[in-house]
Amino acid sequence: MRFRSGLLIGIFGLIVVSLGGWFFTLATALLTYLALLEFFRMAEFKGIKPATKTTLFSCFVIIVSTFLETRYFLDGEISNSILPICSVGICTWLLLQPKSGTISDIAASIFGLLYLGFLPSYWIKLRNIDSVVLSSNLGFLALENITNTSGLNLTLTSCFLIVASDIGSYFIGKSFGKRSLSPISPSKTVEGLIGGISCSILLAIFFAFLLNWENPFFAGILYGLLISVMALVGDLIESMMKRDAKIKDSGTFLPGHGGILDRIDSYIFTPSVLYYIFIILKYLN
Repeated sequence: MRFRSGLLIGIFGLIVVSLGGWFFTLATALLTYLALLEFFRMAEFKGIKPATKTTLFSCFVIIVSTFLETRYFLDGEISNSILPICSVGICTWLLLQPKSGTISDIAASIFGLLYLGFLPSYWIKLRNIDSVVLSSNLGFLALENITNTSGLNLTLTSCFLIVASDIGSYFIGKSFGKRSLSPISPSKTVEGLIGGISCSILLAIFFAFLLNWENPFFAGILYGLLISVMALVGDLIESMMKRDAKIKDSGTFLPGHGGILDRIDSYIFTPSVLYYIFIILKYLN
């Protein structure tokens, strides 16, 4: 059952990323909607009462507006205004409730907006990059002439690297793990971390050759390391929240895998960091 669920998830992800456009946007919105419900369920275990419906709607608006911005149907300034406007709307909603909200209610609602609305929206931006062209003299970075690398390639390779990191850390950790990595997630080990990073780097080097990047070894090492570390951060953040809520899984939506949030936690922090690294390097040229 676990293998079958994992396979179906992988096939679904591959299809929607390949199709792009509204298919990818609505799939992202659906996954974040379900994950946000699970996040609020964890918050409620702690006695927190977030603005669930308002935040769910706000996250959907952010993701759709991001797509419209990438297709030039929406001005960048208008798109950038969505997050603060939604934040004010959420706080206003909590203010108007019969029972006054608490700091925890506000914090959980706004964090949910950022965590499962704003940050995942960068997958839309990354997927819709027409082409990343970095023709640079920044020799100390050795990332010259990364050309004709489309948003599709970056999105697919990033997802594959996250999967490689997860698989590597699981099997290496299970076979050789002895030293615990963090009390937040006792099952994770230092050896598993090294295994996950190594698998991510090896696959990244392969992709760097495949995409004809110059200095593929160095570019692959940086790419693989970045993706693996961001995936780990996302995983540990969710583990910290589950530990605090005293639950094993965020939900039961996926047989053998737990909830949606359990499956996408490694994908939350990656796209924004990767997107802005490319943007910063582009402007440094």
